[in-house]
Amino acid sequence: MNERTIYITRFDLERLEDLLTVISEFSYRDRGDLEALESELQRGKQVDSKDVPPDIVTMNSRMRLLDVDTHEKMVFTLVFPQDADITAGKLSVLSPIGTAVLGYSAGDIIKWRVPSRVRRIKIDKVLYQPEAAGDYHL
Repeated sequence: MNERTIYITRFDLERLEDLLTVISEFSYRDRGDLEALESELQRGKQVDSKDVPPDIVTMNSRMRLLDVDTHEKMVFTLVFPQDADITAGKLSVLSPIGTAVLGYSAGDIIKWRVPSRVRRIKIDKVLYQPEAAGDYHL
């Protein structure tokens, strides 16, 4: 993963910490996905929902991603695990790419290791961000 500054809204942080607390009651420490999310949250810069830049990926943001190596374009909405549906383009924040893009901005390239290589995904564009649209309750 890149060690750039990532931005987390206080509202998202509270909800994600609540999620981690609930899941921690059910064998949490053996799950790398939860540990990765917790690590990202700890290093993220907290901002008020009204102050987050409009090109940052927040919860419920819709983004176009580009695989840097294959040039494949993908469109996803970053959602909480209970709303995830990959066939509908709803990507869980607990998935490796979901955790990886949270808090990053359009133009950033995120790297992470998959079994056979290092994968590079560029956040091509944030198509919808709730905070930028004034939807502070999502």
